[in-house]
Amino acid sequence: MNIETLREYCISKKGVSECFPFDETSLVFKVMDKMFALTDLEEELWVNLKCDPELALALREEYEFVEPGYHMNKKHWNTIRIHDYVPDKLIHEWVDHSYHLVVKSLTKKQQTELNKL
Repeated sequence: MNIETLREYCISKKGVSECFPFDETSLVFKVMDKMFALTDLEEELWVNLKCDPELALALREEYEFVEPGYHMNKKHWNTIRIHDYVPDKLIHEWVDHSYHLVVKSLTKKQQTELNKL
């Protein structure tokens, strides 16, 4: 996976926008203005993804390329260092998980708006 593949997958999801709220290289993906993914355009490819706390711990134990969220709440975020040997399917599953966690946390009104898109 490369940055363009990751970007295309994230923005293909319903209600997603992308922005640079921190600096010109930190790319953030949001659903209904709530962040679900963060990466950097200049560094080695990695992505911060929201994760259920129990699953986050399990993934860190199972995969050496999954770490506590860099500059994030380490209970709820993982940093995935994306290498050539990491299957795209796995990254897609984790992006989906992050997206769905954030959608689930939206207000009923926001969820209704999202479903209309």
